[in-house]
Amino acid sequence: MKTEEAAAPAVACSSAALAVHRQINRTTTPYPRDSSVVARFEYWAARRPHATAAVQEDRTLTYRELDRLANGLARELGEDGVGLGTAVAVCVARSPEMLVALLGVLKCGGTYVPVDPLWPDERLRAVLSDAGCTRVLSDRPGTLAQRLEGTGCRVLEVMERTLVPLDTGPECPAGPESVACINFTSGSTGRAKGVPILHRGIVRLVHGASYGPLDENSHVLQVTPVTFDIATWEIWAALLNGGTSVMYPAEFVQLSHLERVIKAGRVTILLLTTALFNSVVDEAPEALETVATITSGGEAHSHRHMTKAVRTYGSGRVVNLYGPTECTCIATYYPVDEPPRPDVPLPIGRPIQNTRLYVLADDARRLCEPGETGEICLAGDGLAVGYLGRPDLTEAAFVHRDIGGVPERLYRTGDMGRLLPGGDVVFEGRRDDQVKINGFRIELGEITHHLNSHPLVKQSCVAVHDNRGDKSLVAFVVPTGPDASPDGFREHLVAKLPRYMVPAQIHLCERFPLTSNGKIDRRALLTAHSSPAPSGEFIR
Repeated sequence: MKTEEAAAPAVACSSAALAVHRQINRTTTPYPRDSSVVARFEYWAARRPHATAAVQEDRTLTYRELDRLANGLARELGEDGVGLGTAVAVCVARSPEMLVALLGVLKCGGTYVPVDPLWPDERLRAVLSDAGCTRVLSDRPGTLAQRLEGTGCRVLEVMERTLVPLDTGPECPAGPESVACINFTSGSTGRAKGVPILHRGIVRLVHGASYGPLDENSHVLQVTPVTFDIATWEIWAALLNGGTSVMYPAEFVQLSHLERVIKAGRVTILLLTTALFNSVVDEAPEALETVATITSGGEAHSHRHMTKAVRTYGSGRVVNLYGPTECTCIATYYPVDEPPRPDVPLPIGRPIQNTRLYVLADDARRLCEPGETGEICLAGDGLAVGYLGRPDLTEAAFVHRDIGGVPERLYRTGDMGRLLPGGDVVFEGRRDDQVKINGFRIELGEITHHLNSHPLVKQSCVAVHDNRGDKSLVAFVVPTGPDASPDGFREHLVAKLPRYMVPAQIHLCERFPLTSNGKIDRRALLTAHSSPAPSGEFIR
C-alpha cells in the first residue's frame, strides 16, 4: 500500500479549496484504534458483567450471560474448523440469539455474513457462494437446509435451547484489520456485491461519536434487518459502549408497537431509515417524544418531515446522517436544530469522527471550490477493503490520491454534492442509476438485468416515482408479444430479487420515448403512466 500511496496522482487544488477541506476534515478523535470488536465487547463484559446487554420484551441478557453464550458457540464453531477469516452466514431472526451468533463467529476469528430467509433461493445461494460460506447459523434449520440442498452448506442450529454457556471461549485471533462482516448490496450486473467491513471500521463508527452520545447509559433501538448496514450501527453502538440493545421483537414494524418498545426500553438514541422516520413523524410522532437523540438517514429527507420533526421534538435532538456501506454505515452528520428553509437543500453536514470527506471533480483529480458540484469521496478508518472477489470494481471505486501533500485512500461514492461556504455538504443526486428506496441501496440496472432475462421482454427500464417523498419503483417493459403480462414479469422478479427490489408497478409499452441525446426518457414514461396504484399492485 505504501508504494501505491507514494505513486498516487496529485489532486489539483487552490488554496481556498484546500483550506475549507482541511477545516472540515479536522475529525481525528482518540479511540481504541488497535482493538477488535471482540476485545471491546469483552472489555465491557468484564467491567459491567451484570448490566443489561440486550432486552427484547420480557427477555434480558446481561453482558456476562451474553458473553458466556457466545463463548460456548465460539468453542463449538472453532472445533468445527471456523478460524481467522472463515465466512459464516447468519440467518437468525432479531433476538438475543442473533447477537450470540454474531459474537460467536467473531470470537473465533470468523467473519459473519448476514442473510435473509426471505431472499429468493437464487440470491441466497449466490451470496453464500460469493462469500465462500460452508456453514449457516439459523434458528429455522430444517427449512433452510432444504433450500440449500446441493450447495455444500451445512446449517447449524442456533436457538435458546441449543446454546451451552462457557466461562471462557477460544482466544480470538482477529485484529483491527481483520474482516468482521460482509454486507451485500445491490449490483448493476445482476449479482449482489459483497462489501467486507473491518473490525476497525466498526470500532471507529461507535466510539467518540460526533452525531450523538454513546456510553454505558445508552439504550439503542435495534429495529432494522441484520442484512441492512444500519444494523451494524444499531448492534455495536450498544455492545461496544457498555450500553443496552433494545430489540424490536417482530419482523415487520407497527408504529403503535414501536412506541411501546421505545418507551419500555427507555431508548435514548436510535437511527431510523428516512422512510420509517417519515412514517413516525406523520402518523405517530409521540413514539419518539422520550428519545434524546433521533438520527435518520438512508436517502434524502423532505423539508416537510424535517420541519415537523424539529417543531415537535425541539432543537438539539434531530440529526441527519449520510453514509454508504463502503464507509461502514455513517460518514457525515448534520444536526437539524431549526426548521430547514424550503428553498435550500437539507445538508448532509460534515464528516463524523475519524472520517474525511472531499468533493472532487475531473475524475477525482481536482478539489472543488466551495459552491462547486463534484463527487463526494470519503477517506479514513471506516473504509472497506474493497469489493469481495471484484478487483475491477474495487480498482474503480477505491483510489489513491495525494491531496495537498497528504496521501489518501478514497472511496468514490458516485454521489454528487457541494460544499456550502460554512463547510457543510449538500447532496445533489447520483452520477449513475443507483437509488435509495426505504433506505435500501438499489442499482436499477440489477432489476433491468433480470427483467431482460425474461423471454417475453424485448426492452425494459426502471424508474423511481416520487410522491412528496414517498418513493417507489416503477418498471416499464416493451414485450415481445401479446402473451406478456405484468403479473408474469412480477413472478419472474420475485423469484430472483428481494421484495424491496420488486417494482410496485409494471407497465407494458409499445415503445420507449427518447430524449434528444437518444436515451430513454424516464420522466416522460412516468408522466404518461402517472395514475397511482396501491403499493405492491401491478397495473397495465
